[in-house]
Amino acid sequence: MSKQKILQEDREYTFRSYFELAYDPDDILAEFDYSLLREELSLPKAQVSIDGLPDLKQKIKKVLRFTSLSNETARRETLVSPLLLEVVCYCECQLRIEYPLKVNNWLKGNLDYLLRSKNSLLVIKAKNDDLTRGFTQLAVKLIALSHVEEQNVFYGAVTIGNVWQFGRLDSSDKTIVQDINLFKVPDDLDSLTSVLVGILAGVEE
Repeated sequence: MSKQKILQEDREYTFRSYFELAYDPDDILAEFDYSLLREELSLPKAQVSIDGLPDLKQKIKKVLRFTSLSNETARRETLVSPLLLEVVCYCECQLRIEYPLKVNNWLKGNLDYLLRSKNSLLVIKAKNDDLTRGFTQLAVKLIALSHVEEQNVFYGAVTIGNVWQFGRLDSSDKTIVQDINLFKVPDDLDSLTSVLVGILAGVEE
C-alpha cells in the first residue's frame, strides 16, 4: 500500500471528490486501509427468465438508432434505469435512487442506485464516460456501505450505460477486486441480468 497521505484530516470529501482526485485508485483506497486487486471476478449468476427482457433488448437496439448518448441523463434514462427496473420487478427487491449516506467527513454523499434483497447491490453511473475514475468512486461508496450494512462481502457495478464493470469488496481482508471483464449492452444483456439477479439473490459464486 502507498504511504503517501492524500486525504487531509481537516477536510471534508464527498463521494464525488474521489472521482476528481488525480491519484491512482490504489493510493486512494489505501487511505481507507484497503487493497485493490484487478483480476477476473467469479460473479454469482442466476438462471433467470425475465418476461420483459427480450422486449427490452430489442427496444434498446431500436432506441440506440435514434438516441444520442452524449450526456449522463440520456444514458441513465435509455440504458440504466430500464434494466434496473426489470431486475427490481423480477426480484421484488427494494430500490433506492440517489440514496443519501454519511459515515464521516471522508465518506458522504449520494448512492446512485442501491438495490436490497438477500444481499445489497450498489450501481453507480461513471461521469464523463470514465470507467477508471468511476470505479474508484464505486470502491469508496462500497467502503461507506460496508460501515452501515450487515454483510462481509459487497458487490457493486459502475456503468456508462452501454458498458458495465463489477467490483467486490471483502471487509474481512480489506480487499476490493476490480473485474477485468466488461459487460456490453445490449449484446451481453442476458448475462448481465443473470449476474445482477445472482448477486441480489445470494447465489453462490
